[in-house]
Amino acid sequence: MELEHRQGLTVAELIDMLSHHPADAVVELPIIAPIQEGDDDIQVDRYNVDGVMPWQDDDDDTTGEVVWLVGGEDDDVDVFIDAIEQPSD
Repeated sequence: MELEHRQGLTVAELIDMLSHHPADAVVELPIIAPIQEGDDDIQVDRYNVDGVMPWQDDDDDTTGEVVWLVGGEDDDVDVFIDAIEQPSD
């Protein structure tokens, strides 16, 4: 499957990619970042995907619909979910 030149991939593309793997395989979300600015060395932090949620950027009207794969340290994910589930004042 060849991706179009745009930022991100669609839900349909993700489903297609995942369909080529065993249904009982665990999905992880690796975050790749440079160790130091301008350095070729990288670090990889691996997290389980704990959930999926729709997201809308208040500042960006051009993005359209976005879906987040949510993951991280368990305590941090719990705090995040609690924060976004709180009604706005």
